[in-house]
Amino acid sequence: MAMAPVIKLVLGSVAFAIFWILAVFPSVPFLPIGRTAGSLFGAMLMVIFQVITPEQAYAAIDLPILGLLFGTMVVSIYLERADMFKYLGTLLSWKSRGPKDLLCRVCLVSAVSSALFTNDTSCVVLTEFVLKIARQKNLPPHPFLLALATSANIGSSATPIGNPQNLVIAVQSKIPFWEFLLGVFPAMIVGITVNAMLLLGMYWRLLSDHKEDEEEVQNADSEVVAQEDVQSHRFSPATFSPVSSEDSNLRMDAAETLRNRAGSAGESELISCNSNASREQHNDAESQGESNNTNNMFQTKRWRRVLWKSSVYFITLGMLISLLMGLNMSWTAITAALALVVLDFKDARPSLEKVSYSLLIFFCGMFITVDGFNKTGIPTALWDLMEPYAKIDQAKGIAVLAVVILVLSNVASNVPTVLLLGARVAASAMGREEEKKAWLLLAWVSTVAGNLTLLGSAANLIVCEQARRAVSHGYTLTFTKHFKFGLPSTLIVTAIGLFLIK
Repeated sequence: MAMAPVIKLVLGSVAFAIFWILAVFPSVPFLPIGRTAGSLFGAMLMVIFQVITPEQAYAAIDLPILGLLFGTMVVSIYLERADMFKYLGTLLSWKSRGPKDLLCRVCLVSAVSSALFTNDTSCVVLTEFVLKIARQKNLPPHPFLLALATSANIGSSATPIGNPQNLVIAVQSKIPFWEFLLGVFPAMIVGITVNAMLLLGMYWRLLSDHKEDEEEVQNADSEVVAQEDVQSHRFSPATFSPVSSEDSNLRMDAAETLRNRAGSAGESELISCNSNASREQHNDAESQGESNNTNNMFQTKRWRRVLWKSSVYFITLGMLISLLMGLNMSWTAITAALALVVLDFKDARPSLEKVSYSLLIFFCGMFITVDGFNKTGIPTALWDLMEPYAKIDQAKGIAVLAVVILVLSNVASNVPTVLLLGARVAASAMGREEEKKAWLLLAWVSTVAGNLTLLGSAANLIVCEQARRAVSHGYTLTFTKHFKFGLPSTLIVTAIGLFLIK
């Protein structure tokens, strides 16, 4: 592609630079409008500067990607209503055997849930659970928050629905769900294992020290509970005051007088007692009937709830099976979402209001902005310089390509990187198998690259923000703590994937 005229090249670069600054640093002092508005602002500048026409801007919006993203978000919302993520949170602490076991569980649960329900959703829901469990067990939060964020990114790489950049790759490459999963899954499994081992190695002493503290706290708590149990079951023996003979004679005389009076009024009192007893029996029958009705209503609502939750899980499973069978991913996700809406049999507005429409709008603006930047010819010129050294039929070329993707993903964010490089990397491959490998390498490296810094992926920022905003047990995950672990983890896990992805 030839370079655009100088005026379009300069103005297109300015528009893209503004978009990039607002996407990476959404609260810059000179224009604190956020990512969503920043993407729309960049798209508007591309049209105003006449880098692209309005018709080309609308055509740049990829509706299948938006449909797939919308469908998966709706399904995730109904799964949350069906307590799926609550069960995952319970699984974290169920019969836990200490801090190291808990850390490995966080890695596994985060990876699996991210592969099936997107990494952002998993981080939004699980951060509170992980932070709460760490606080309850008197453990340092940051190893577990790092485990959640980094494992969510690695796990999301295995499926086309795991993260936004994989959605783009799946739609553009037309790789079936099953082939995508088989291609990346081995690297994901090994990557999660190595990531967990790195976490254990880096924080082994810290977790061991806190384990001793936790055992002391648990022993102290058990002593307190045992002492409280003993005190609650203590009782004082009954005491009897002595009774004199005169008092006993007076009581016997009073009792005999009462018996004489009772004989004279026996018949009237008997009739009155019978009528009162019949009223009491009637009232008891009515109250028992009301309690039975309440229990029946409770049981009915309970079984309806169980049936509805089972149906939500069944539809979600059907969606995953359909994706594995190679059906259209976008329409499969939308169909599953609408099936859940109809099955709920109530106004869907409260559930649909939870959809992140700002993310969908962000994607629209990003599609237009990146398409305008592509039309300047700059990405093509840069790729032409790198292409001879980034051939995937050689180990050296794969390494160079991985470095380029790694740097761009942290400089320009992973989704714009995929949009800029995807078609070019695939076009440089020789044959269908190499083309598929190129797409899968792009998915793997651009996703794992998010673990390098705190700003590398939205999942990292979500974990950081959710942990900071926690009401009773808030924690701030700093950039330094994340980078200290993120740098070695990203380099090692990325290298592993380059050898395993076929």
